[in-house]
Amino acid sequence: MFLVNSFLKGGGGGGGGGGGGGGGGTAMRILGGVISAISEAAAQYNPEPPDMEVSATELMNILNKVVTRHPDLKTDGFGIDTCRSMVAVMDSDTTGKLGFEEFKYLWNNIKRWQAIYKQFDTDRSGTICSSELPGAFEAAGFHLNEHLYNMIIRRYSDESGNMDFDNFISCLVRLDAMFRAFKSLDKDGTGQIQVNIQEWLQLTMYS
Repeated sequence: MFLVNSFLKGGGGGGGGGGGGGGGGTAMRILGGVISAISEAAAQYNPEPPDMEVSATELMNILNKVVTRHPDLKTDGFGIDTCRSMVAVMDSDTTGKLGFEEFKYLWNNIKRWQAIYKQFDTDRSGTICSSELPGAFEAAGFHLNEHLYNMIIRRYSDESGNMDFDNFISCLVRLDAMFRAFKSLDKDGTGQIQVNIQEWLQLTMYS
């Protein structure tokens, strides 16, 4: 959470009194877009861990404090297992936490996907129904076949086929990570990859 609070405070996390001037201004310019998006509530979370990364528990607290400010989004809240999965698929260096660039990338995606979620919730139910889902995913940049949509609905939607906000975000985080992982392995751009058992297990188990 030190990382998140550093965004909100303009850098200069724990040093003495004299170091705040130029460094803080530079950090504010670099992080301005991220700062404006993060909830004030997230800045009040304590205690701060002595590192520059965001854990699954910290991510859960941030997201749940933010969604409480949006009553139009139907959600049961972000659970710890969901946040562990989100951290895992974003955690490129397998530290178990999100570093600066990883968190910034995730946060920018969440902002964009939240806007898409609201746009395609045409009946204002607070959820995305099965008929609204393909349009929402295509707007997010993911073009899937009908079989994949049906699989996603069974995995992330309720019995009526409605997907709430936390499941929508969780699904898109995983989908985005899987696309990026595939592209990194598809060196020749053929649309096909070969993986050995260890690579396959690494892709599927830590996610």
